[in-house]
Parts: sequence; structure tokens; C-alpha cells
Amino acid sequence: MLATTIAGVFSITAAAIFSFALLSKMVERMVSLSVGIMLSTSLLHALPEAFESQADPRSLFATLLGGLLAFFMLEKFAILRHSHHHEGDGHHHAHGHDKHEAGKAGWMILVGDGMHNFTDGILIAAAFLADPKLGLVTGLAIIAHEIPQEIGDFIVLLNAGFSRTRAYVFNLLCSLMAVAGGLLGYFTLDRASNLIPYVLVFASSGFIYIAVSDLMPQMQRRATLRETIPQILLIGLGVVIVLFLTGHSHG
Repeated sequence: MLATTIAGVFSITAAAIFSFALLSKMVERMVSLSVGIMLSTSLLHALPEAFESQADPRSLFATLLGGLLAFFMLEKFAILRHSHHHEGDGHHHAHGHDKHEAGKAGWMILVGDGMHNFTDGILIAAAFLADPKLGLVTGLAIIAHEIPQEIGDFIVLLNAGFSRTRAYVFNLLCSLMAVAGGLLGYFTLDRASNLIPYVLVFASSGFIYIAVSDLMPQMQRRATLRETIPQILLIGLGVVIVLFLTGHSHG
């Protein structure tokens, strides 16, 4: 319980400090960094971990498909709800990108992040039950890969129009899903461990969908070479950050 709480609160607070102090003036450009972080976390970290398990690959791919369609429906619901709520409000969001499009990405990333943190809690519980020292190392490894992930989340939430306080509070609530995952992992470990690959895949489907469906189209609207080069470099930086911080936790 203590490890999952510390891992969540510490990673969120560190990410908030980095995001607010260093990145808040460059939020729109930093969307590119977020794309690199989310795609590499999903495709180079979470999905390989899931497929290295004993789970049936066909079932995992079915979960990936189901997750992508679920996030599509969640986005569709958000669009319809927003259109109905703001119909005829007279507001125009022509500068940069349409604000409600960024807004739905913000809510979707919170859902995906909650699932991801829930899985982290299960993993921490499993490690502590095997060996307390392994539990501590696992907690540290999760903090290490959560910080860049949470920076990416903060960038998306600020870009979506969340205030700093609101972004921090919602991200903190999502991080506490790790505590729920830790409790589930502790009391129902055998059953929960079989579900870990599926939860990892579902969370990854959310990050992939958000990056490809919402964030990349925003970036494509800035089609000049002057804008494109920093975008590519920042995507690459996001990949490098994830590889560096997660490369030592698997082997």
C-alpha cells in the first residue's frame, strides 16, 4: 500500500514540477514529445511485456482491437455530448486546433492512465509477495517510467484546456488506481496475474489511439518545415527517454 501510494504521488508530483516549470510555455509543441512517450511506452514496453507472458496472442490482439474500438466509441460519445452541450454557444476555436478536440483527448488519456496505474499496482503487489527487496526495486522502476509518461499526460491535459491544478488533481486521482491494483494483486494474485497482460494491452490501446487519432492530426496542421523538424526531434526524444528509463527494468 505504501509503495503504490508513494510511487503514484511521487511520480505525479515530479512530473507536475517538470511540466509546469519547464514545459508550460511550450505546451503545443510538447505534444510531439507526448506522442513519442506514449507510442514508445505502449509499443516498446507494455505490449512486449504482455506478449512475453503465457497469454494467448490471439486473445491479446482481440483485446487490442476491442480497446481501440472502445476508445473510438468513448471519443464519439465525447464529441456528441460536447456538440449537444455547446451547440450555438458562439465560441470559435480556430487558433491552432479546435479546443474540444484536444479536450476529449484529455479525458481519454485519464482513462488509459488509470488502467495503466492499476496494472502497476498489481505488479508492485506481486513483486512484494515474491520478495520485499524485489518489491522496492519494482516500485523504483515504475516511478522511473511513470515520470516521463506523466509528463506526457500533463502536456496533453494542459493542451486540452485543463488548469494546472485540475490537471494535477485528476492525474493524482488516476495515480491512486495503483493502490486499488495493489489491493487486488495482494488478495487475488493468481487470478489478477492472469489478467495483467490484458490490462496492459487495453491501456496501450488507449495511448496508441490518442496519439494517432488526436495528437498527430494536431501536429499535421503545422505543415511547415520549420514546425516539422522540431516535431520529429521531440518524438524521437520521447522514444529515447522511455528506452533509457525502462531499459534497465527488463531483462
